[in-house]
Amino acid sequence: MKALNNIRNHAEENFIVLALILLILFFGLSAENFFSLATLTMVLNQLPALTVVTVGMTLVLIVAGIDLSVGSVLGFSATVIGIAIVSWGLPLPIACVAGVLTGLLCGALNGGLVASFRLPAFIVTLGMLEMARGMAYIVNDSQTVYIGASIQKIALPLPGLGVSAALIIALAVVAGGQFLLTRTVMGRHLVAVGSNEQAAKMSGIDPRRYRFLVLALSGALAGLGGMFNAAYLGSADPNAGFGLELSAIAAAVIGGTSLMGGRGSVLGAFAGVLIISILQSGLAQIGVSEPSKRLITGAVIVIAVLIDRWRQKH
Repeated sequence: MKALNNIRNHAEENFIVLALILLILFFGLSAENFFSLATLTMVLNQLPALTVVTVGMTLVLIVAGIDLSVGSVLGFSATVIGIAIVSWGLPLPIACVAGVLTGLLCGALNGGLVASFRLPAFIVTLGMLEMARGMAYIVNDSQTVYIGASIQKIALPLPGLGVSAALIIALAVVAGGQFLLTRTVMGRHLVAVGSNEQAAKMSGIDPRRYRFLVLALSGALAGLGGMFNAAYLGSADPNAGFGLELSAIAAAVIGGTSLMGGRGSVLGAFAGVLIISILQSGLAQIGVSEPSKRLITGAVIVIAVLIDRWRQKH
């Protein structure tokens, strides 16, 4: 059985890599400037925020939960960073910490309600989606706050490395998430809770604790994504992260994470992020309109869910 699972896992990994290669080749042949430094820079700049949010979403999905609030929490956290720098005059590091803590607080509230009152994560995080977005509008008075070069340096390539600090941090989060999931007791417990909650309880595992932890972590990573978004734009936009939860779910599922819980890979989810980012950049380069891009992205999400159901049956 273990050998069969290993074969299936390798087949899934090979399928993801093949899909990524085919996507790159398709856009490379369809778009004149797809294989260019400008395109590479565009894709790399899009990666950090979506990557860290997807890591959090992956862990939530593994325990058979969901976090629909990550996009709004990202936007709220970004506005807190902007106000902290522009209006309160706080130093950049302290403002960024405030943004991440804002995300952590939102995630902890989600986790506390789900764990303490046994409320469905879908309903709780849907409520937080609206509350966090409303708070973003209130904090910024529904206006975009320009921050400037002080925060943009996080998203600019570092001298001698060619990549930004944001991307390095995001990749470190991926590595840390994969290590947590595959090499720690917590990771094994997350999989156990998502696979069979009753069996996990009989083994002495408290599912409520782990649901709280993953939702709190998802919120903190959404806060970190808010910092990356503000750095990329050079401003705090209360509309930032709109619809990001759908891209994060799609990336996680494309990467092999089950919507039913009990199975997932942070590295696979990162491959899903690459597929989503390349898809969006490639569609823009071949002149696909925004409504059509949304249509295609939605279709990819549906296909990802169908693939997940097929995995469940096989």
